[in-house]
Amino acid sequence: MSNPFRKVRHFWQEMMVELKKASWPTRIELRDMTIVVIIASVLLGSFTALSDYALLNIVQFFTDLVR
Repeated sequence: MSNPFRKVRHFWQEMMVELKKASWPTRIELRDMTIVVIIASVLLGSFTALSDYALLNIVQFFTDLVR
């Protein structure tokens, strides 16, 4: 039976080697990407809310016509 801690240590070492190979964004790139994500989230949320409100009113209009 092999030692499970040896596998964990080996995984950790490999992970650290791969993370050192990664290219990390600069502070300016990180700020710009964060702004893009926030703006995209607000736009998508607004579109979803507006679509939901419009569909609710359409369904309500047709429901009132049937009554």
